[in-house]
Formats: sequence, C-alpha cells, structure tokens
Amino acid sequence: GVMPTPAIAYLTRALGAAGGVVISASHNPVEDNGIKFFGPSGYKLPDEVEEEIAHFVYCPGSIPAPTGEGVGRSYQVSDAPDRYVAFLKEAAATDLTGLRVVVDCANGAASRVAPRVLGELGAEVIPIFNTPDGVNINAGCGSTHPNALQEAVVEHGAHLGLAHDGDADRVIAVDEAGNPVDGDQIMVILASDLKNRGRLARDTVVVTVMSNLGLHLALGKNGIRVIQTKVGDRYVLEELLRTGATFGGEQSGHIIMLDHNTTGDGLLTALMLLSVIQEKKAPLSELAAQMEKLPQLLVNVRVADKDKVMQSPILAEAIRKKEELLAGEGRVLVRPSGTEPLVRVMVEGRDRAALQAIVDELVAVIQKLS
Repeated sequence: GVMPTPAIAYLTRALGAAGGVVISASHNPVEDNGIKFFGPSGYKLPDEVEEEIAHFVYCPGSIPAPTGEGVGRSYQVSDAPDRYVAFLKEAAATDLTGLRVVVDCANGAASRVAPRVLGELGAEVIPIFNTPDGVNINAGCGSTHPNALQEAVVEHGAHLGLAHDGDADRVIAVDEAGNPVDGDQIMVILASDLKNRGRLARDTVVVTVMSNLGLHLALGKNGIRVIQTKVGDRYVLEELLRTGATFGGEQSGHIIMLDHNTTGDGLLTALMLLSVIQEKKAPLSELAAQMEKLPQLLVNVRVADKDKVMQSPILAEAIRKKEELLAGEGRVLVRPSGTEPLVRVMVEGRDRAALQAIVDELVAVIQKLS
C-alpha cells in the first residue's frame, strides 16, 4: 500500500524481510517515478547491487525462473501503518498537546500517516495537500513549494507548519510568522539539543557542501564538529557509517538520525523538532535564530565540456583569488552537475553585493573556457 519511504526502511528491518522496495519520485513529479531498494538491514542498496538489478531488468533471460516449491509467496502486512506510527510515537516520546500544526503532505505518502501521528500525540492538526489521486503528488506543494504552507500557517494562527515531499523522507518547516526554516536550520536546532543532552554521537554532524556557512558557525559555537560530503544523502550516510557519527543531512530537509532509522525520515525529524519546541517552550522562530543564514548565490552555467572546465588551472586560480577576497568570511564552491552539462557556481558570505560581483566574474571565466 501507500507508505512513506522511511516506513519501508523501518519495516524491512523490523519484519526481518530480505529487502524492501518503494516506487517513488521523491520530491519530483509523478512522471519521474523510479524504484528504491532497501537491503535487509534497512539501508539503501550499494551502487553495484543496483546495477546488477538493472542488468536483470534489461536482460530478463538471465533471471533464474523458479518453479514449484521454489516460487515465493505473497503476504499482506495489513497493520504496516500501525507499526510505523507506533515506531514514530515511541521514538519521539513527546506530548504535543497545545500545539497547532499545519502539515503539507505533498499529496503523497504522508497524507494519512502524518496527520494521524501528530493527532495521536495531542497536536491540533490542520492538514493540506492530503488528497492524493496518483498524479497530483508534489504538484505545487510539499517541501519544494512551501508558499501555500506559509500562507496557511499565518491564516490559521498556527505555531508552525511542516512540509514533506512526496515520499516523506524529508521535511522543511515554517515558523509562526510564515518564514521558511530549512534543513540546515532544523539540523542546528536538533544537533544542538542532542549535544546539550549528551546524546550527539562523537559530537559530530555530517552535512553536504551545499549547507550554509551559518550552520558551520552555529554548530562550531556549540562545540560540534562538522564534516562535509558531496551532495546526496547517500554520501552523508556513508560518512556517518565511516565515522561512527549518527546525525547528518542536507539543506533540503533530508535528515538522517541513525539512532532511530537507517534513512532520512521526514516524519521522525518533524516529531523531534516538535519535541524540542515543547520542551523549551520557545517558538520556532526563536530556535531557528540560533543560526544566521548567510546570503548564498547559486548560478548554473551551461558548458560544452564540464570536465574540461573543471580541470582548467585558470578556473582554479580564479577561485583561489575569490576565496582570498572573502578572507574566511565566506566560501566559493564550483562543481559540475552530476546529470547535466552544467557547472554550478555557489558563493556565500555576508555582503550580497560583493557576492554578486564574485559570481559574475567566475561565470565569465567559465563561459570563456567552455
């Protein structure tokens, strides 16, 4: 049936299944549906195993064809949603009585379970975009389109809003004034709380290179070490497992808490955030203010040969000079797109006008090289 991606990761592990399979487009339109696999431990499969599965899809004649007793059996776990809700409630262990929460379910997999678990924990729940029809998933709603949520929070006088993506493995929030609170800010709130309670493994948080410099500064003030990886939750997870850390994520709201689940879990993250709000008796705006979001400019430059551009010593020297200009008060990140003929230029710092000048100059260098 319809269940969030992290629910399948949890249930695969809890039921002792050989694996888990999810049909999902994540935060994308329904046309982009693909298949996600989880191994028996609840982790996503390694690349090489997924490639082997793809080989079987394109070469079906090479798949073993069991007969008789070798054929598998189909069983339906009718209480799967109940099991996942029970897991979430046990993990959060908090009373949300008194909180009014708007939740944007992205017309996706969280449409039933998110309002249910929030309500069972005592919150007053105002669900929006919770009428999936199979094609309206992520359409102008969810974590990548928070405008309607921002308006709904203000209209209903809610304490905050939560927005999931279609498969509910991520969440972003909106404070009581309708201001967005992204994954970086949520990580600062949760990691700082864990650190203060002595429950942040290795006092370390793993993020990607796209996380705002403000996150690094805020966590550093609290004695928390930050490790950076390439963009993608897969790389965050790999680094968590390598270092023994258990908390990390992405600016997009895809946050992994290995103390509870083996993949990003938007509902779990949302409940942990609500738990901190309840415990501290503080509005989300105040908690989010722990982190100063520095201006971040991002430009995509279309090029003929991104590898040639990235290997150019001229570009490397231009980047070095711009980093010197920022003098530790910002950073420059130039990286190739993994799927398109683009080079992405991201510059971050305190002075937006200065950042724009740096971006313009780097874009000009890249265009000359392409």
